[in-house]
Amino acid sequence: MSNPITTIGFDADDTLWHNERFFTLTQDYFADLLSPHTDRATLMARLLEAERRNLPHYGFGIKGFTLSMIETAIEVTDGRVPTSVISELLYAGRDMLSHAVELLPHVTGTLEALRGSYKLLVITKGDLLDQERKLAQSGLRDLFDGVEIVSAKTPPTYTRIFDQHGTGVDQGIMIGNSMASDVIPMISAGGHGVYVPHGITWAVEYAPPPDHEKFHEIETLEGLVPLLTTLAKGSINAPSQP
Repeated sequence: MSNPITTIGFDADDTLWHNERFFTLTQDYFADLLSPHTDRATLMARLLEAERRNLPHYGFGIKGFTLSMIETAIEVTDGRVPTSVISELLYAGRDMLSHAVELLPHVTGTLEALRGSYKLLVITKGDLLDQERKLAQSGLRDLFDGVEIVSAKTPPTYTRIFDQHGTGVDQGIMIGNSMASDVIPMISAGGHGVYVPHGITWAVEYAPPPDHEKFHEIETLEGLVPLLTTLAKGSINAPSQP
């Protein structure tokens, strides 16, 4: 018999609630502020370069994004960016850190349907204070058995979390909108990965889908319960290993 699923991990941003839309709106504002100095395409390319360069130093989240915008503004203006623009970028970053939490469709109903049958975890990257704020404001905290806010999602990270909170990564499944962070490293660790496309994906999080039997894709979280039912039937019907 193959191992049944006992533990489910959920990404937070753009899996449980909207997040990337606020980055997109701020990037639009950033482009408007810097339009006297460079075109949008060049600015966005420079910003992405700065974000990639700064990830090892600042990690994921709004604070690192804000610092990358300021750094990019200095670079594209050869150090002549007005202080008023820097002030506006700092304000935009603070505004992002206070935006209201808006749940994605089917989140609450899906969690309530799974509660009691599986151990449910939040596994997310980003700024600690911001992620704690959003989880508290979401009203979902009591539906989860554990919360892990990590600096990076790697196979060893998933192995540790599912060993600690569950019955091993091979009996775990990770749900998220990032192929690069939520799906591929979880499968590499030995678990199942479920991709739920959000529509807006940060370029850093892009990766092609893996060709693997433990890779699954659903359109929304509404498809998770049927998927788990199918996987459970497969584990019951699977022949025992010699």
